[in-house]
Amino acid sequence: LRLRRPRAGLRRPAPPAAWARMPGAAHDASPPPPRCWQAQTAGERTAAAEPLHRPPLIDVQLNILSFLSPQDLCHLGSTSCYWRAAVQDPLLWRYFLLRDLPLWASVDWKSLPDVEVFNKAFSEESDNALYDYMAVYKKSCPQSRRSLKSSRPRYGAVTSFLQSLVTQTEPRFAMFGPGLEELDNSLVQKMMTCPEILLVAGLPQRQIHGIGSGVSFQFNNNQKFNILTLYSTTSVERRRAREEQAVAVNKMFYQENSIVGNQQAMHYSVIAQVKKVCEVVDGFIYVANAEAHKKHDRQEELARILAMTDPALGPPNRPLLVLSCVSHVDVKRIPCVYMAHQLQLNLLRQPWMVQDTVAASLAGLINGIEWLLEEANCKNAQ
Repeated sequence: LRLRRPRAGLRRPAPPAAWARMPGAAHDASPPPPRCWQAQTAGERTAAAEPLHRPPLIDVQLNILSFLSPQDLCHLGSTSCYWRAAVQDPLLWRYFLLRDLPLWASVDWKSLPDVEVFNKAFSEESDNALYDYMAVYKKSCPQSRRSLKSSRPRYGAVTSFLQSLVTQTEPRFAMFGPGLEELDNSLVQKMMTCPEILLVAGLPQRQIHGIGSGVSFQFNNNQKFNILTLYSTTSVERRRAREEQAVAVNKMFYQENSIVGNQQAMHYSVIAQVKKVCEVVDGFIYVANAEAHKKHDRQEELARILAMTDPALGPPNRPLLVLSCVSHVDVKRIPCVYMAHQLQLNLLRQPWMVQDTVAASLAGLINGIEWLLEEANCKNAQ
């Protein structure tokens, strides 16, 4: 994205008064000006001082500022009124937003930028009124969300600890999605065999007919949680579909066609065994296939997410963690912000987060689990 000179009529901020000060004239305690300065004529002194009165050209200034980090820009803006106005240029922050969006590893229901922010051509006349790109960037970037989280009151951790002493049952989560079955590396198998990342705590006694008990894991703060993994079909059928590069028939759902307006809408319901799972879990983990070279039917995926999180099956505020997963780190991935828009997660009413994850190394998984446990604990405390 090329930073261009703004349209005519855009007022530049006035240079700070300090730029107009002449050397040696700050206050009486200053040392006397050098002899060479005293020897200059008034005209020579005025000509030498003129560049201090002129701020740099706006287009050159924007290009220079574009080499700074957003954090450095915010620090620069706190130095004077001039730079406070200069660093808020909407074109500059739109450039940062489009540049950094694909690099962010997570996005949630509070920080997802509106699709129109980066989907339309920049128009200074309209965008100045519609979008504060600086505010959008600061709200959406993971660094700002982490700093906001660290600034929250510390009594939340004490509340969670006291609640863990009272609560006898560990939180349960239903895990499903095409990323469990379509990737070359198995996410579940890796979770079961990496005690240095996620420790298996055993198989609980609570059984769900046709589903089983799931697997209990122990988080790094010794909190235990249970994951019920739901596959679309049997292991033999999944293996055959993967070898033939075909789509296995999903037996977790049955389709119910409905008419919305003049169009037929896709609507799914869950089978009886899955319904029992949805009624007892505290949240959901959806494993999405984020590999860019494969075809995806995100509309169908959304319909199945809506079926699992149907408010008729349980509390409507149960959190949803979307693991945007690839097989290994060298595979080109769909950025998590784009994944959130492809799945239309903004249509959901419960808290959600999309977290980039690598199945081969479990990179990103712990960050997602930490968020999910925090949201589930907050829900149970309400």
